[in-house]
Amino acid sequence: MNRLTADDDLFLKLHALYGNALVNQLAWRFDEPVDQAVLERFHAHLAHGFLARRVRTTAVPFARPWWVPAAQSIPLAAQADTVPEDGVLDWFFDQSRVDFDPSVGRVWRLSSAPTDTGGMLLSLVTSHVGADGGAVLYAVGDALDRLDSGAPVDIATSSGRLVGDLPSTGLYRRHFADALGQLRAAAKGIRAAVAARGVQEPARNPRPAEPALDLPDRHTAASLVVEVGLAEWNTVAAAHQGTANGLMVGVAVGILGCTGRIADGAEVRVDIPHSMRLPDDPRGNATTGLPIAVRYRAGELTDLAQVRAAIKKAARAYADPATTPALQHLQPVQMMLPKFVLDRFSRTAKAPECLCTNLGETGQTVASFAGVRARSVLMRPVVCTNDTELFRRVEVGLNLSWSSDGETVTLAVTGADPDRFPTREALRECVAKEFAAWGLHPVFWS
Repeated sequence: MNRLTADDDLFLKLHALYGNALVNQLAWRFDEPVDQAVLERFHAHLAHGFLARRVRTTAVPFARPWWVPAAQSIPLAAQADTVPEDGVLDWFFDQSRVDFDPSVGRVWRLSSAPTDTGGMLLSLVTSHVGADGGAVLYAVGDALDRLDSGAPVDIATSSGRLVGDLPSTGLYRRHFADALGQLRAAAKGIRAAVAARGVQEPARNPRPAEPALDLPDRHTAASLVVEVGLAEWNTVAAAHQGTANGLMVGVAVGILGCTGRIADGAEVRVDIPHSMRLPDDPRGNATTGLPIAVRYRAGELTDLAQVRAAIKKAARAYADPATTPALQHLQPVQMMLPKFVLDRFSRTAKAPECLCTNLGETGQTVASFAGVRARSVLMRPVVCTNDTELFRRVEVGLNLSWSSDGETVTLAVTGADPDRFPTREALRECVAKEFAAWGLHPVFWS
């Protein structure tokens, strides 16, 4: 049985508390339309593939929920009206407005729209309950391979075979065995957490209460998409003794500092997701996080050599249980907590101050649909519209998502602090200023 991971379980509980507060999006821009029949076949492959999963639960205490194939999916949403060039970003964001239901398998939606220049936009929005970025790319890559080869729509021979199923016999025996295993894992985790109680994670900076702008009750986070030549990006990174990943972190710290969110000389906590996905991995979420501390100096570029050293140090520390922070050992305990307990914890929980996700060369493997190649491929987390006070209370900051097709870097930037990034224009001003300081020449999506 393909049991939920601790991250799956956490996202499931957060979904119950907040709905679709955060979703993932894989987006394509085509210069020519993709045939509707091709999109329908692609949708059918997805509906029988790795993303097509729903959550089953049991009344056996401490036994984990598990995944089974989904019985339904959200139909392909093919829009007839064209999208103007200056409305592309808005259209992509609008696709995040969808109600997911993990209990029936409605955890993804594919949508398309023609552009007024004769091209096409395509969006795949997924719930984080059932899939992290690596899982989405795996599912899409498998669906496109089957589309190109003319393979039939089939769970048994596609990535859908990894989702898992309901055993025909011995179900309660399996549940009791899993519950016992979870109790053992919790006991082991508590012992490890006690042993690692002296290990400290980088601290986050408290969000300044001022300024507090006069904003509506509901807020939509400011978001941008920026393209830069990969050769230029790598040249700038190397010139400052850094890597492509380190430059992303350096740019992020500079953008955050531009707003006054962090003080001169402060160390910014930057969370860097790291994939743990293996070949034929059945897990929906298989990602861990590496938090590092990066010093911000007003008027100066981030020290990329320091960023590089911090990432290496964090990777070594999290590879050894003895130097892994105590909270990381308590994931089995977290899975046992009922929702009402997490509800109380959520009132004091904080969002990442700065989140930087490197998705690698995603465009290489998922850019072509039956011979039609996308001009741009983007993958990003989308912070959905929510209460302005919720954004302030959880102290959400800045998210960056980096990907490349081997020639162009596509950087998705989301400034979710409503008082520092109240509008897309305010975010763009900070991004343009930081890129200019590094000698980078960005091209902004409309």
